[in-house]
Amino acid sequence: MRAVAYSIRSFEKEPLARANHKKHDITLISNPLGLETVEYAAGKEAVIISNDDYVSETIIARLADLGIKFITVRSMECDNIDKTAATRLNIKISTIPVPSGVPATGPEFVSYQYDIASGTIRNLDFWQETKSIAEALSDLNARNNNITPADIQKRPEAG
Repeated sequence: MRAVAYSIRSFEKEPLARANHKKHDITLISNPLGLETVEYAAGKEAVIISNDDYVSETIIARLADLGIKFITVRSMECDNIDKTAATRLNIKISTIPVPSGVPATGPEFVSYQYDIASGTIRNLDFWQETKSIAEALSDLNARNNNITPADIQKRPEAG
């Protein structure tokens, strides 16, 4: 899946790269998602944001115009997103179930960053799987709907 991650801090890069294992094409941007940076989402399917990125109805509409189908927040909270606009424009939102109370430094902080990165990649994996299944079903339905009577061989009559 092609994604762009906004508001990436230097200490988030390595955990995200390791959790990803080169499965997804993720562009990392240190700038927050906003009207000036939304265009970085062009050609992507998903947007990864922090809980500090405010995603208004205007930004949601532009993301939808750019083809974004998914937003994942590197947090348990998603109060920073206009969920009504996202629902209306068929953009799915997910959060990451990480414990509250971010450790300030040390091994707990590093572990916390890896948990966030792993959750982010799990969301992308799930959406990619779901998308693949939906595309396969759509393809199957299209093929079944294009069958003409000439395509169906008559069953020999018992005689």
